[in-house]
Amino acid sequence: MSTVPMPQSQVRQTKMVILFVAAMVLLTIFLRVIGLITEWFWFQEVGYRTIFTVTLMAKIKTGALFGAAFFTIFCGNLLIALRLSRAPLAGDTGFMAGFRLPLHQAGPGLLKLLVLAASLLFAFFAAASGSAQWENFLLFLNPSPFGVSDPLFQRDVGFYVFQFPFLLHIYDWLKFVLLVTAAATGFVYLIRGSFLFIPPRFWRIAPAARIHLAILIALFFCWGVFGVWLDLNDLLFTKRGVVFGPGYTDTTTQLWVLKLMMGLYVLAGLSAISFAIRPSWRFPAGAILLLVAVSFLGRGIYPSIVQKFQVIPNEIVAEKPYLEKNIKYTRLAYGLTQIEEKEFPTEDNLTAKDLEKNNLTIKNIRLWNHAPLLQTYSQLQEMRTYYKFTGVDNDRYKINGESRQVMLSPREISYPALPSRTWVNEHLAYTHGYGVVLGPVNRVSPEGLPEFFIKDIPPVSTTPLTVTRPEIYFGENSNEYVFVRTKMPEFDYPVGDKNVYSRYEGKGGVPLSFLRKLIFAVRFGSMTMLLSDDITAESRVMYHRNVRERVSMVVPFAHLDADPYLVISPEGRLLWFIDGYTVTDRFPYSEPTPQMGNYIRNTLKAVVDAYDGTIQLYVSDPTDPIMQTYSRIFPGAFKPMDEMPEALRSHVRYPPGLMAIQARMYRAYHMQDAQVFYNKEDLWSIPGRQVTGGGQEAMDPYYTIMKLPGTEKEEFILLSPFTPSMKDNMSAWMAARCDAPYYGKVIVYKFPKQKLVYGPRQIEARIDQDTIISQQLTLWQQRGSNVIRGSLLAIPIEKSILYVESLYLAAENGQLPELKRVIVAYGNMIAMEETLDLALQKIFGGGPIKDRELRLAEGTKAPAAAEQSDRQTAIEALGHFRKAQEYLRQGNWGGYGDELRKTGEILSTLEKKGGKGK
Repeated sequence: MSTVPMPQSQVRQTKMVILFVAAMVLLTIFLRVIGLITEWFWFQEVGYRTIFTVTLMAKIKTGALFGAAFFTIFCGNLLIALRLSRAPLAGDTGFMAGFRLPLHQAGPGLLKLLVLAASLLFAFFAAASGSAQWENFLLFLNPSPFGVSDPLFQRDVGFYVFQFPFLLHIYDWLKFVLLVTAAATGFVYLIRGSFLFIPPRFWRIAPAARIHLAILIALFFCWGVFGVWLDLNDLLFTKRGVVFGPGYTDTTTQLWVLKLMMGLYVLAGLSAISFAIRPSWRFPAGAILLLVAVSFLGRGIYPSIVQKFQVIPNEIVAEKPYLEKNIKYTRLAYGLTQIEEKEFPTEDNLTAKDLEKNNLTIKNIRLWNHAPLLQTYSQLQEMRTYYKFTGVDNDRYKINGESRQVMLSPREISYPALPSRTWVNEHLAYTHGYGVVLGPVNRVSPEGLPEFFIKDIPPVSTTPLTVTRPEIYFGENSNEYVFVRTKMPEFDYPVGDKNVYSRYEGKGGVPLSFLRKLIFAVRFGSMTMLLSDDITAESRVMYHRNVRERVSMVVPFAHLDADPYLVISPEGRLLWFIDGYTVTDRFPYSEPTPQMGNYIRNTLKAVVDAYDGTIQLYVSDPTDPIMQTYSRIFPGAFKPMDEMPEALRSHVRYPPGLMAIQARMYRAYHMQDAQVFYNKEDLWSIPGRQVTGGGQEAMDPYYTIMKLPGTEKEEFILLSPFTPSMKDNMSAWMAARCDAPYYGKVIVYKFPKQKLVYGPRQIEARIDQDTIISQQLTLWQQRGSNVIRGSLLAIPIEKSILYVESLYLAAENGQLPELKRVIVAYGNMIAMEETLDLALQKIFGGGPIKDRELRLAEGTKAPAAAEQSDRQTAIEALGHFRKAQEYLRQGNWGGYGDELRKTGEILSTLEKKGGKGK
């Protein structure tokens, strides 16, 4: 077949397409380089150059590896095809004579140019895609042993966590490359006339093309052997039975089926080689059909039959060994093996003296819920429409020598709410938020509003805890970028109808020059930035200002907690604390958690300065193998917890997100007997709480300050209760200790099964059934007020459980909830009063819990001594009378008589006192 030259117009069009594609590739590379340069500036600013350079080099290496491999395989095969197809098949008639592709008349030189151009373009995309595997590549090269082997193949878990994901990607990538290469090679042979088809049944393929394509197909099948080996290992992460992981069906059917398929893939590869030698379709067709049949029957129908007819009728017998594996490995993966279980012998003998002994616990019971408190803060302390409180954090501070639980919220700039959203306002003038509000969790003003330790602008403190650097340049509500130290004064805070302005004095931000200004203008796509005269050589640009984004840039491998919390340092600076987790979905036999994986450790504590944006990274769990691997990959990037200043360590918290995950798992995995686990005989649940609108949602873990049973000192505790599944009484409660030296220790206190302990839902039901409370709620609602019920908190005190719930009132269309009542429940007694002290006195009698320091600090006036004394005496008598009624219902005649006698004595004393008054 003679080669007819391609028309010049088609040649020009082809070259134009090549030039356009090349220009687009160069533009993409240019923008990527600009992005890399600005990221380098940023990593220099925060002091983590090592992380940038290690990551960049890993991306370059993996990109080069995948790009070069693709180019070699793809381009090499296409050039071989061009060389082998120089002589077309004789007899260019029939179908191929009338079937002309656009490149059918192209000469060898142009085809070679097109092959090189296409190979470079696809290799570029392969490199770009491959560079995304930089993390898996580094993990593959730096594995750490877990010291735990999988029960099926006896390999260390580290293989599945660090090396298996990269091997999976290599397999999928090379399989795709072989398919694309085979298709492209066939296309070259097609346009070069190596295929001949004469209807209706005659067809031929050139020997060189047949051999070449057969070799590629043989390589594809041989590579499939490796893929089946990976499938064999991937059995550890399947779920066919009652729990996650291979059960009876998978281990008895899939192991030998997959090994058989490995042999069949080899047979299919050999059949392709035989076709290259002898062009007969029978052997290849038979081998491929056999492989497809075994795959369909052995991996689909056969295990389904075994599962349905052999396993399900005898499930507990067949699955018991695999249930035991699932229980063991799930408990390991979620750290449940480190949880200590203790008995909590609950008793109904809590007294006023016990409350006095635990007065610090009582004074730290949280009465303010996050949602109503946030609304109240917004109404009382936002000051201007462009300020916003985005969340409320719980923490503890030493105030007047006592540990006090507080609620704190930062005042940030809301850029969508600016009075004028110009480029200057958003990026030069309104650069930072200002200050915080902070108050105790249990203090309420006479108007039902929260009391403050820190409030207003500038911050005013009523305690020794002060804020000296209130500016918030880095927070949760920051915009993309701002410039500081410009000619434009920065808005600091409002005073009356005027504003106070400031100039940034910190070390945060990237210094600018004209060249850098040009680079950042390209990066942010802003011509205004380039033309602005307010930006000078002294100016700095701050970007990645959101604290979660900021930390994730430095530790992209960490799963960051969704709720950073703010801490006031002893020097008065505002610091963001962010918990980081190492997670994986490659822990064998471990039950997965949606959107997280099936292994988690809280290994990282990040601290970000709200003023200058500096980041400190502390390793909180150095025993975690994943963290050990990243510490080797990024040497010097992480500090041990011992290097965190002691004053900051006192604000480290056990993450509620981690406890929520552990609590969900512990509901079932506290049962370690396979039979009990399968039957769900002791399954727990996390009690629900009422929400606005009458619905229910699971209770979140909550912080409190309390004495754990058997300890002498109050601690900051994260607590979560449990109830039996399908029942409402309480079965246990989980406590995570937050204070040194016991930080991270988790204890589950179990109630005796033979004794009824009211759970949150039962207490809620009893509150709803209380006639006095229900009448009051109805009365409020009839007056047009919205009644907001706070979270019901279960507070362990001594050997008893005390329940506390707050009630808030808000106008029908109002945004200022007021705390109007506090409900306390203990045993069969319920009291609703204006304050927590009065509610406790109504149930237990005795005097109020003293809070002398705070009363003096806030200037609270005590009522007249005589009036207060008479009221306390009456409440104490009522408390003994209620206990007498409770003993009467229980049939405890001795306790009934004793409490009745105490009631009479107190009333007699009150009567005599009244007579003297006359």
